[in-house]
Amino acid sequence: MAPILPPSQPVASDDGSPSASAIVVGAASGYHVLSIKDYWRTKSAFPNGKHIASRPFRVAGHTWAIKYYPNEDHPEAAKCISLYLHLKDPVADAVMVQFEFSFIDQLAKQKPTHVGSLVAKRFATNNRSWGYRDFAKTEDLQRSGCIKDNCLTIRCDIAVIGEARTEDTAVPGASFVRVPPPDCPLHFRALPHDGKGADVRFLVGGEIFDAHRCVLAARSPVFHALLFGPMKEGTSTQSQSCIPIDGMEPQVFQSLLHFIYTDSLPETIGQGAAMSQHLLEAADRLCRSIDVSTVATTLALAEQHHCQGLKKACYEFLKSSKTLDAAMATDGFPHLARSCPSALFELMSKLATP
Repeated sequence: MAPILPPSQPVASDDGSPSASAIVVGAASGYHVLSIKDYWRTKSAFPNGKHIASRPFRVAGHTWAIKYYPNEDHPEAAKCISLYLHLKDPVADAVMVQFEFSFIDQLAKQKPTHVGSLVAKRFATNNRSWGYRDFAKTEDLQRSGCIKDNCLTIRCDIAVIGEARTEDTAVPGASFVRVPPPDCPLHFRALPHDGKGADVRFLVGGEIFDAHRCVLAARSPVFHALLFGPMKEGTSTQSQSCIPIDGMEPQVFQSLLHFIYTDSLPETIGQGAAMSQHLLEAADRLCRSIDVSTVATTLALAEQHHCQGLKKACYEFLKSSKTLDAAMATDGFPHLARSCPSALFELMSKLATP
């Protein structure tokens, strides 16, 4: 008979190092918000024992509905409202579900689901509804302040419990390296602000912006041509000199730098139509900055990011046979053929069409 190890001592692996595992029960979760408008009218219009069903909604791979009884007719739940969660899908096997009803305000609508500690109910073909016939007394609701402007808002959190699985876990007290979550955008976001290692400066609307040539060139074919290509004359001066950017607002240029360093737009972009318009104008400047040295890499960039306007600008630029021959001689054209053959085929089709 094998010896029984105490719970605190993990079984050793073949190489002698400690190991541990855990039994995990997964769950898919979500929630639905139901607003009962004209609450007092529902109390007077619906007799005892009659319910109103919400619209069907999908959570955790199943279709549900909430049954709302304005007036419960059970003697033990007189003058109460009742709430039931109803599974609308027919199921072959029972579905184990944790759920919770709660009264919420507008600020609480988007909070994560929170039903992990509740007892699971068995939803099956012959028993698809579970809930509370005495969820709240009418007089208690009236005193609570949950009824606002004759509207009662209810949230139903749902977690469907999945199959159990076993997975490896870390051994308590064992020496190991914990890998942190990726945070490259966070670090790159700080680069243009602290100025460390910056080797190029831009003058935009009277403001100076520090940046890094290698980052700009790697992220933008236009900056690559400006800083390292045939357009670089006058840009490789000392770091104290600035490259002027005309016709652009400083805030717009700062947003472009933010995107280049983090691959995302600042959160404030969505708060004003004026800023969006300025960014579109900046994108139009990118289209007008196409030249022989940048057109191939710009076309590849436009194809990969579904920028139809930028693709059209590249095609228009390449219509001339002289321009096409010069572009095909650059290093960017083989890259276009390898990375985006569909864009190359589309170019050939457009050039063949009179």
